Amino acid sequence: MEITHYDHDQYTLPQVVIPPPKPLLTAVKSSMRETFFSDDPFRRFKNQPGSRKVILGLQYFFTILEWAPRYKLSYLKSDIIAGVTISSLAVPQGISYASLCNMPPIIGIYMSFVPPLVYAILGTSRHMAIGPMAVSLVLLANIVSEEVSPAENPELYLQMALTSTFFAGIFQACLGFLRLGFVVDFLSQATIIGFMGGAAITVILQQLKGLLGIIHFTQKSDVVSVLTSVFTQFHEWKWEPALMGCCFLFILILARNFSMKRPSMFWVSALAPLFCVITGSLVVFLTHADKKHNIKAIGHLQKGLNPVTVSDLSTVIKSRHLIACIKAGLITGIIVLAEGIACGRSFAAIENYHIDGSKEMIAFGMMNIAGSCTSCPVASGIFSRTAVNYNAGGKTQVSPIVMAIMMLLTILFMTPLFQYTPLVALSSIIIVAMYSVMDIPAAIHLWKIDKIDCMICMGACLGYCFGSVLVGLSIAIVISLLRLILFITRPRTLNLGKIPNTSVYRSVDQYPAANSIPGILILQIDSPIYFANANYLRERISRWIYEEEDRIKASGERGLEYLILDISTVGGIDTSGIRMLEEVKKNLDRRNIKLLLANPRSEVIKKLDVSKFIEKIGWEWMFVTVSDAVESCKFVSHSSDPSSAEDKVKPSEDNV
Repeated sequence: MEITHYDHDQYTLPQVVIPPPKPLLTAVKSSMRETFFSDDPFRRFKNQPGSRKVILGLQYFFTILEWAPRYKLSYLKSDIIAGVTISSLAVPQGISYASLCNMPPIIGIYMSFVPPLVYAILGTSRHMAIGPMAVSLVLLANIVSEEVSPAENPELYLQMALTSTFFAGIFQACLGFLRLGFVVDFLSQATIIGFMGGAAITVILQQLKGLLGIIHFTQKSDVVSVLTSVFTQFHEWKWEPALMGCCFLFILILARNFSMKRPSMFWVSALAPLFCVITGSLVVFLTHADKKHNIKAIGHLQKGLNPVTVSDLSTVIKSRHLIACIKAGLITGIIVLAEGIACGRSFAAIENYHIDGSKEMIAFGMMNIAGSCTSCPVASGIFSRTAVNYNAGGKTQVSPIVMAIMMLLTILFMTPLFQYTPLVALSSIIIVAMYSVMDIPAAIHLWKIDKIDCMICMGACLGYCFGSVLVGLSIAIVISLLRLILFITRPRTLNLGKIPNTSVYRSVDQYPAANSIPGILILQIDSPIYFANANYLRERISRWIYEEEDRIKASGERGLEYLILDISTVGGIDTSGIRMLEEVKKNLDRRNIKLLLANPRSEVIKKLDVSKFIEKIGWEWMFVTVSDAVESCKFVSHSSDPSSAEDKVKPSEDNV
């Protein structure tokens, strides 16, 4: 490839220009739009008549008005089959998860009735299956149980759980309406993986109580307390529930592995929990195992629709437990949003359609607000249930509506059938479900790619296991924030060289073949320049200069004459950053080194101009590219007549 040389008598360098000023209100409006409305949700309302805008507004908030008129009857068969399939999974899962967090088993069935109906009206995912998520329920139960014991005061415990759900819904809906979804992004994927893994480990160990028939068991959830309780109560271990539990575990694991190897047989793993519940109930009913063989059953389940619990909310809100409920609501609300939106986006990516994050937050919030008023603790989108819905052929939100109808029929007519369900069957279902939550391959993947992400994951996991919910979250968030602060305060500076036979300048660390230019040091700053990193950058640039001068002395090359700062990746700068550049220039002037700036961004060039910094270095030393800056430096350095060289090469004021 032929190298292009500039003829400075004929070639005019590209101009560095300052963007035209904008009125203050226009600038503020543009900034707000970029911050909160990056997806331009008002685009659909442009150039539409008033009546049409009203319809579009209703469709924006009530998405059922958008997809229902376009619903194809050819989808109905698939949606009904999918709805019936996930309802067969929802019943045993719901009963199990309710028992897991020390709530009446019927609550778990309630959670698959009201929340899915609300989400079908407001949500944007076509495949999301709504219901109780084990991790969020365990999280909610752990926080609430620190305030009130479920054994001593079960009524107040349930009221607090519902009140926490109400605040979780308020928080989620506010995030959606105010378009503050970035708050959820502070929980990284590594944090969620570790947190859910820690929750899964503690929940699995807690199920040893039901699996071994232990009566006296700790109320604490950390691993040490649970294992201590298990082994100190060795005299309470019973072989009958252990044998039945092992049989159920074998069936569930076998069904799960079979369905994983043959995805078309997904219904095997979907129906396995219901099979265990029915089989266990028949065994208990026919053999009276609950009375003769130490196998405990659920007992009586009340029939009827979800009781309205608005009065319960007002009772707790007026009590001293309000702060605890708000804390539980905020934490579980964030976890539910992060997991639920990730679930929806995963299946939307498979089917190539869009999930609106803000509308999802509104849908989740309204769903949990409605649920808190109808005896439903915090609900979410569930990966396992959504996968079953998708594999069963579900096309739209009609399938969760079908599931809700099936749950209604169960609540009204079939709850007495589950009174003989053995608790050990529920423990087995929970163990297999929580084992699926532990994403060990993802943790290994984190270790291979990013060790700090893996530390965050392990911190969340171990903190949850050996401490508590808040300890796990705190460790993960603190490590994440420290990493963020480190990135902000210690940005990278790169030494650039020219790739042979091109005019491209790249990092010499990444491209060892890139050549340094004699007498010129080219540095790239890889972040915005703010008060938090200005002092570090000044010291780091000085160090680069010292090291370059030492290298030059050792090699006998020409002395350092120019420092080119490539600020193309500097998206912003504040007054501390400008002051840092001024100090760097003074330091260079004392060393007779010229400072050049290459490719400043619009926000940066405006501030540099207003602060008069450009006048201090001279407009003639501002360039659009690093290549232009290098060629100008070369021309000046190689001119035999300095005075004429200045007239010929020094870029004129027209350069800007």
